[in-house]
Amino acid sequence: MQPTPLRRILLGLGVFSLICAIAIVAYIQMGWSASDAIYMVVITIFGVGYGEVKPVDTPALRTLTIAIIVLGYGAAIYTVGGFIQFLVDGELQSLLRNRKMSQGIAKLRAHTIVCGYGRMGVRVAEELQELGQPFVVIDENTARVEEAQQAGMLAMVGNATDEDVLLAAGIQHARGLATLLPDDAANAFICVTARDLAEKVEIVSRAENHSAQKKLIRCGANHVVMAATIGAMRVTQLLVRPTASAVLESYGLSHGISEELSAIGLNLEELRLTRSSPLVGKPLADIQVRGNRGFLIVGVKRGEDPIQMNPSGNLILEANDIVIVVGHQNDIAELCLAHKVQRQEILYRGVKG
Repeated sequence: MQPTPLRRILLGLGVFSLICAIAIVAYIQMGWSASDAIYMVVITIFGVGYGEVKPVDTPALRTLTIAIIVLGYGAAIYTVGGFIQFLVDGELQSLLRNRKMSQGIAKLRAHTIVCGYGRMGVRVAEELQELGQPFVVIDENTARVEEAQQAGMLAMVGNATDEDVLLAAGIQHARGLATLLPDDAANAFICVTARDLAEKVEIVSRAENHSAQKKLIRCGANHVVMAATIGAMRVTQLLVRPTASAVLESYGLSHGISEELSAIGLNLEELRLTRSSPLVGKPLADIQVRGNRGFLIVGVKRGEDPIQMNPSGNLILEANDIVIVVGHQNDIAELCLAHKVQRQEILYRGVKG
């Protein structure tokens, strides 16, 4: 196994020091003073050529001097070689890696640019990588960029507020850009720069403060995401609608799907059958509104059993069963009244639904 450059440097220095120490002791043993011995070893190994302080006129002294020259130069060359290898390998690997990254980024089309590889940026990049979507990461921190590259991602060091950096990341060919810095001002500047370079690119920006949302939109962002708000909504959903949350997770959907359904007039609801409900003991297919299904039954939760996804219409309902449905709000309200179904109390931004 070939030693690493650092190991080679340390080994060379160790051998070189040992040779010098042995040579000094040998000269002292032959009657030289310590200062004369050290001086002789130095001018011999480093080839200064000032002349000997004492004549080297015996076979023993000449043999010792020859050995010092040969072994000392050998150890010095070995050490210097390791140092050069250390520099060349590091620089060469860096150049090759950067060239490979540059070529990969230049080939990207319809890709996403992720600005910032912090906690949020890492998760977004990992999701894009898992989905097989082309993307490139931009971050000013060299260590973070190397971390992304080691994870098999295209990444480059740079300030995303710089036009040249965005151009190098292929902003003019990008499908989307996500600016995920924990600084609203920096995100706004990136939005302005990106929008100026690519009018049609889809820009998603992170925001730390509510007051920054409208400003980011005016700066060119198509969508603004507040991590704190999303986290709060997720906690509320798990507390208030744990069964519906489990359904979303089982399908690999994000909790934000609830808002998307609301945007088209649909709600995801949990309906608990009371003991007095006429549906108890009846098949699931009996749930109707105005003789038609104005909703979609997603699943049924019974006690501690796992959620039954896409349940059969022949499933016999029991008291305290939780039926998870997607439908229009009016239809769900009418279903609750008609069948004495208890609607789970929902909190949405502090308002009961």
